[in-house]
Amino acid sequence: MGSTISQALCASGIDPREARLLLAEATGFSEAAVLAYPERVLPAEAETRFRVWAERRRAGEPVAYLLGRREFYGLALAVNPAVLIPRPETELLVELALERLARTTQATVLDLGTGSGAVALAVKHLRPRAQVVAVEASAAALEVARRNAARLGLEVEFHHGRWFGPLGAVRFSLILANPPYVAARDPHLAQGDLRFEPREALVSGEDGLDAIREIACALRAHLDPQGWFLCEHGLGQDEAVRGLLQAAGLSQVATWPDLAGIGRISGGRAPLTAPSAQA
Repeated sequence: MGSTISQALCASGIDPREARLLLAEATGFSEAAVLAYPERVLPAEAETRFRVWAERRRAGEPVAYLLGRREFYGLALAVNPAVLIPRPETELLVELALERLARTTQATVLDLGTGSGAVALAVKHLRPRAQVVAVEASAAALEVARRNAARLGLEVEFHHGRWFGPLGAVRFSLILANPPYVAARDPHLAQGDLRFEPREALVSGEDGLDAIREIACALRAHLDPQGWFLCEHGLGQDEAVRGLLQAAGLSQVATWPDLAGIGRISGGRAPLTAPSAQA
């Protein structure tokens, strides 16, 4: 006879909440059923699948990659090791974007470094009249984003390339970015989920700000007059990012904290007039 649910959970050696989630996925049971019927004997195939997942989780592999999905702003997104795992703090970027997009306005929105498509798809889902464009340098990540858009039935225009490279002279009323912002020597890169996530989507130079510098330099050429730019960054980077945005000529530059009180999103607004072609 195989193991019971209770025995399998106890033997997993991983966080109980994660164990229940993985066991529910392995068996096809609901999490409620996993909790309600601990004496149920597991089918052999499901038990084997769960043991393999538990072993991989003990080695540190993220649950989102094991399951192949992560929820973000109410959307179930497919994820794999080609993309960063969408995180709750990034939902603040979406919230601030939605505040600047009226439901009845046909705004143009650009999502730089879209990864799994999380930000672009959340904005399109809640502001369907907006024209949303997303750019991603990784072909593998872009394929994940495209598949997520198709599965969710959300129309986003995707481009393969680095930042503004594939866009020509097109301007947008709102530009969003969740670029790499981890410093190259940050010890957190050797810890937790970060060990398994794509390094090129995490690391950006010695201080973590190379990508934001590059984006800031090109902002004025791609923002409509009075258009907004909003960017996610890391702990302690807010002052430097605000400085970059002010140097780029943006006004109303500010930082917004996440639920932990950490300055997480910084942004600003373009002037009333666009820069001249010679500028």
